[in-house]
Amino acid sequence: MTAATPHTGAGPKTTGVPPGPPVPRQARRPRPPVGRGLIRALPVAPALVLLLLFLAGPIAYCAYIAFTDLQLTGQAHSSFVGLANFRKAFGDDEFINAVWLTLVFTVVSSLLGQNTLGLALATLMQRASKPVRTLAGGVVITAWVLPEVVAGFLLYAFFRREGTLNAILDRLHLPSQNWLFTLPILAVSFANVWRGTAFSMLVYSAALNEIPQEITEAAQVDGAGGWRRMWHITLPMIRRSIGTNLMLNTLQTLSVFGLIWVMTRGGPGNRSQTLPLFMYEQAFRNSMIGYGTAVALLLLLVGSLFSLVYLRLLRTEV
Repeated sequence: MTAATPHTGAGPKTTGVPPGPPVPRQARRPRPPVGRGLIRALPVAPALVLLLLFLAGPIAYCAYIAFTDLQLTGQAHSSFVGLANFRKAFGDDEFINAVWLTLVFTVVSSLLGQNTLGLALATLMQRASKPVRTLAGGVVITAWVLPEVVAGFLLYAFFRREGTLNAILDRLHLPSQNWLFTLPILAVSFANVWRGTAFSMLVYSAALNEIPQEITEAAQVDGAGGWRRMWHITLPMIRRSIGTNLMLNTLQTLSVFGLIWVMTRGGPGNRSQTLPLFMYEQAFRNSMIGYGTAVALLLLLVGSLFSLVYLRLLRTEV
């Protein structure tokens, strides 16, 4: 009987399992031919052409005009003036005033007014009976679907010196005033709140319906009051809806023109002249198309900055 030879570590170890067949390498998938990729892109080609024609094209042309001295005075040729229009804007007191009024109008009517009131209405309608929800929703949505010019005329009749608001104040023996003269920017801000709250209410109603009822009931059993449930449960769970609503409302409010034009035309003086009205006055009343287009590009830049902030907030996890 021979003794077993000790293993010295030299050579490969054997486990007694017969080696299996070699594993074949995964074959690379052949790249689809270029023609097939073009065929797949055909369904979206009409939409891409329309975007380039009616969106990218006008924006590019406006960007070119903003650097020229184009006017509506019958001039034969326009010349390139570089950044002169933008330097003129930042040195113009009326432009600075329009920027300030635009920020006030956006914050009051969109960030505070439509957003807060829309959330409050959506929360109250969650607890109301079906007839109350139907009536309140119908009234709010009716204000939203009205054309902007019609809504502007109704609010002009409400805020004017002999209007509905002063008639109510007189009946209550409270002092009245000419709201469109003394507080024009606040009057048009409240008008925009009245007209645009329905959109926020619909967004938040859909978001509140997605909150699991078990979470709210568990918090209520644990003794959390209404405000604590709103702050610690409801608002964090609908954070993305809040960010989306704020972004859409802000962009819509920055471009409001018809409502303010019908109610005050930017007056008295320029006390309710936001950037869209200032741009219109410079481009079409003063015939300075190049200068007005430069203001339009600055307004587009402001909207883009707001969008970037909101998109940044949407990417942040709770």
